[in-house]
Amino acid sequence: MMKLILTLLIILSTTSFLSAQSFKPENDGSEIKFTIKNFGLNVTGHFSGLSGTIQFDPSNLSASSVNVSVDATTVNTGVDMRDNHLKKEEYFNTEKYPAINFTSTNITGDANGYTVSGQLTIKGTTKKISFPFTAARQGNGFVFSGNFSVNRKDFDVGGGSAVMGSNVDVSLKVFAK
Repeated sequence: MMKLILTLLIILSTTSFLSAQSFKPENDGSEIKFTIKNFGLNVTGHFSGLSGTIQFDPSNLSASSVNVSVDATTVNTGVDMRDNHLKKEEYFNTEKYPAINFTSTNITGDANGYTVSGQLTIKGTTKKISFPFTAARQGNGFVFSGNFSVNRKDFDVGGGSAVMGSNVDVSLKVFAK
């Protein structure tokens, strides 16, 4: 009986090392920023309301994953009238689609950092994206930083506007603990 208990303890302790540690994204210390051209000028903004789970183990990336959302109703460009317009059906349609979601399908790493691939869902449309990121220990968590670009038209955001650029540059700094 003692051998059985000892064997079970060894198995349980070994499997806990094989799984990635679970982290929750925090709004404090995180930034989800975007830039898009409008009338030839850069318009910047940000989102808040992060939620989800990040499983991360730099020594076992196959056990790592990301499943996070941001509250689309928090879109903020610093101009209330524009922000209210961006929440309407033609843009983010936040009444019907209140969240923007990302779920990873694969995380890889090399000497320069990591790359995450996954499914980005905006306004009910899901597209595959990949982008590089870094992960830096901070206290009992990590700061994950990365950048990527998407075509807003791929997600039916903004319709066929001739004065707004198609590409949106996104910059992420996510603190998770």
